[in-house]
Amino acid sequence: MTSTVELTKENFDQTVTENPFVLIDFWASWCGPCRQFAPVYEKAAEANPDLVFGKIDTEAQPELAQAFGIQSIPTLMIVRDQVAVFAQPGALPESALVDVIGQARKLDMDDVRKSIAEAEAKGEGPQSA
Repeated sequence: MTSTVELTKENFDQTVTENPFVLIDFWASWCGPCRQFAPVYEKAAEANPDLVFGKIDTEAQPELAQAFGIQSIPTLMIVRDQVAVFAQPGALPESALVDVIGQARKLDMDDVRKSIAEAEAKGEGPQSA
């Protein structure tokens, strides 16, 4: 029994829209560090049943990997209220993953949205890319 959800271009938008807190592991079967990170990610999923832990196979879902500019794997992304609040390549050790989840839980999403709006108003946001 797995605690993670396989994300595809067919279910990605719905998953992120319907869940306020989604972790996403971008991975591939040929990637050694991805295979090392998988049990750590699975354990975190089991320890946080209130959160959605998704996995995107970059080989099977190249459009999603490209849409997020994934250049190295594994990459962990956290999306809260449809806003990417964390993205970092590399296999995190268990303690770091626990810490990142805790920090993401504590974020005040009103402050995050305000910061994004201010950055976009200054021309620093994603729209200026």
